Parts: sequence; C-alpha cells; structure tokens
Amino acid sequence: MRVVIAEDNALLREGLVLLLTSAGHEVAAVAASGPEVLPALLEHRPDAAVLDVRMPPGFRDEGLRAALAARREIPGLPVLVLSQYVEETYAAELLSGGASGVGYLLKDRVGRVDEFLDALERVAAGGTALDPEVVTELMTRRRDDPLDTLTPREREVLHLMAEGRDNTTIARLLVVSDRAVSKHIGNVFAKLGLPAGDSGHRRVLAVLAYLNGG
Repeated sequence: MRVVIAEDNALLREGLVLLLTSAGHEVAAVAASGPEVLPALLEHRPDAAVLDVRMPPGFRDEGLRAALAARREIPGLPVLVLSQYVEETYAAELLSGGASGVGYLLKDRVGRVDEFLDALERVAAGGTALDPEVVTELMTRRRDDPLDTLTPREREVLHLMAEGRDNTTIARLLVVSDRAVSKHIGNVFAKLGLPAGDSGHRRVLAVLAYLNGG
C-alpha cells in the first residue's frame, strides 16, 4: 500500500513512517504543514492518506480541509484522519461527503499498532474506521430521534457497526451468536427506517449516513 502522511509533529511523523514501512507499506510522501498536503496527494495519488486534523500554519483544520479537497479531486481517495481529541464538527464534516474509505481516529490509537494498521487497511479497502469515542459523540449529539427506540443491545451493535466491524467480530465482542447479531441488525434497520442490505459495507454507509443527518 502506498501512503501519504501529513503530520506536523516530527516525532509522530517519523514514527508513522517507521510503523508503516515495517508493516510492508510504502510511504510515498510526507507533509509537515497544511499547504503541503494537497499537492502531495495530487502528485502521488496514494492508496491511502493519513492526515492530522490541525496543522500549521493556523493549527485549526488545515489537514481536514486538505482531505476534503483531495477527495473532491480524487473521488474515493481513502483518508484516515488523526486527531488529538474528539472534534465532533470535524468528524461530521468528513462523513458528510460519504463514509466510503473514511477513518477518524484519536492519536492514541496509533500506539496500538495492530488496531491502527487494521483501521488503515479497512479504510484503504473502501471501508470505515471510526474511533469508538467518535462514534459515541455522533450517536449522542441528537435528541428525540429513532435512536431512542433502540434497546441497549441494539445500540451496542449499531456502535460496533459504525466502527466498521463485521458481523463475526461483533458476535465475538458481544459474546453472542452470528444469528443473534443478524437479528439485532435487522431490528436496528427496521427501527431506523434503513434498508437492510447484505453487504456489511453498505450497512455501515447507511448507518453513518443516518448518524450524520443525511
């Protein structure tokens, strides 16, 4: 996998380079400031981009803006955004253009190497990888909506679906059968008025579209 990294913190940037190359991936380019990001993405057109939200010169949302601009120029470009904190507005804006090939993780996930690499691979394959804390924020930001009709177990299943987990993983994490997971998912779709497609990827897109108000 060819990856472009955008991170202003030199230590974390070099750590990401070492982590990805050690895992057999190629780092096509690195960017240390906001203005460097879009040109690097357009020049190298990587299989995935790993971007910090806040970058110089303003340390506001330069990385996110570059990611959104790149996805307009390169439709479907897989983007994994890293953030120091859960920034609900940024997460919602990233998801507003569609959840295909999108990830939003807190930076402390990078230290959990297997989780980080798994998330990057899911995003590169066109899937979704959302930090559990981000999903919690998105699921609780609205009141008086159909989410209130879900049972605690159905909310757990929806939470894991939004993270990008497949049925087998959900069953293992919740210590239930695959059949039980399928039943819960069917109930979730019915209560939220969403089409219950067979594809895990399609289901995640539908759920995220709902959570984003789309």
